[in-house]
Amino acid sequence: MKDMTDKVKLRPIESGDDPYLGEIARYNLKKYGLDIPGTAYFDPELDHLSVYYGAKPKERFYLVAELSGEVLGGVGIAEFPAVKGCAELQKLYLKDSAKGFGLGKLLMKEIEKKAGEYGYERIYLETHSSLKTALHMYEKGGYVDRSKVDAPSTSAHKAMDRFLIKEL
Repeated sequence: MKDMTDKVKLRPIESGDDPYLGEIARYNLKKYGLDIPGTAYFDPELDHLSVYYGAKPKERFYLVAELSGEVLGGVGIAEFPAVKGCAELQKLYLKDSAKGFGLGKLLMKEIEKKAGEYGYERIYLETHSSLKTALHMYEKGGYVDRSKVDAPSTSAHKAMDRFLIKEL
């Protein structure tokens, strides 16, 4: 399905998406051995993303990718108070069947546009060195690794070892 991104519908999160997105996130984290404390695997809002992102609609947004009614994954942004004018890119996860077609890149680009619309000047993200494909996508997309310089003490995800930022 080489032209998957042309057929995928991108839309704001709805409450019915919550169980699917939680399952997709946990599956991906477990697949890479990141089903451990200090990762998003144990985030209390993971099963209620629509509530979390809906709680501050002027600061947070979650974008869902759907194909023929099937939730394939999504990505979010939320305020990141540790850095002025900064959003955090959060919970970019896809089903395995949706990987390799450019959907992750499309989601990243669209959420960056949304961050700009919200007035954010930069985007921060946390990831893990074992997620090589994601790291490659982020770096190719203009994110700069700040792991050795700016590892934030405010991070809830202490198991993450890579910290990147992009100026919008």
